[in-house]
Amino acid sequence: MLSDEEQTINLGSATVDALQLKELEEKNMHADVLRLDKIHPVISGNKWFKLKYYLEEAKKNNSKQILTSGGAYSNHIVAAACAAKSIGIKSTGIIRGEQPARLSHTLVHAKNYGMQLEFISRDDYRKRNEKSFNDMLSERFAGALIIPEGGAGAHGIKGSAEISGLFNSDAYSHILCAVGTGTMFAGLSSTSRVNQKTIGICVLKGMHTAYGELIGKNKGYHEINHDYHFGGYAKKTDGLIRFMNAFYEQTNVPTDFVYTAKLFYAAIELIKKNHFPASSRLLLIHSGGLQGNASLKPGTLIF
Repeated sequence: MLSDEEQTINLGSATVDALQLKELEEKNMHADVLRLDKIHPVISGNKWFKLKYYLEEAKKNNSKQILTSGGAYSNHIVAAACAAKSIGIKSTGIIRGEQPARLSHTLVHAKNYGMQLEFISRDDYRKRNEKSFNDMLSERFAGALIIPEGGAGAHGIKGSAEISGLFNSDAYSHILCAVGTGTMFAGLSSTSRVNQKTIGICVLKGMHTAYGELIGKNKGYHEINHDYHFGGYAKKTDGLIRFMNAFYEQTNVPTDFVYTAKLFYAAIELIKKNHFPASSRLLLIHSGGLQGNASLKPGTLIF
């Protein structure tokens, strides 16, 4: 069973904290971080917002279970497993790749929350967005609500748009977030103000043409940067790990190597490169995902 703490989403705990960095002082700029990682120990960060309306649909339709997909280190997978258990329905995860001899920490947690894990080949996984593939899933898992990878889709974007209700959007010239599926980026972009720019830091490699529809015709207001993926999804370097520790020492903000470390690293580099006009006010979205750090060797991180 979930503890009382794990059953409760506390949006009031999402603080907006000022970042004290020398790079900001040197450029006469200000930056805050929205700590979405504080709202729940498992369904943290943007995961709750992307799942919210899918869960409502599942309850409304009396779905027997939810079914979703992701990789071995997917924050979405474990969040979906926990969320399903919290509302008393089953969950199944379609996992990319053959079943390993030893499950990742993420998949162990998902399994502990009752998720049934179904491993498929990477070739088959590439078909996950095809109608024939989803028809097969609907037939095999009758009565299940299928949630797209990462909570993508209209429900995920609708929920992500509500993130802007947790901060004073008028106070910022730029909103920055990490980008995987692009769902949160799309939601934030839909609520952006006039003369405000939403910048996404892509954490995947080779995605230069993947987000065209999300940006649409508003390229002046929305931008996705592809220079800070550190080799691709869930890839990391010794330099990134060093940055995570140094950033924590400076700010007391923990990050993960999949998403948020790349976001904060990119933001600081862009500040150094004068990417932002003088006196810009930035808001960086901490989208959670800290559980992924459990895959690192003990002692790698200082937090």
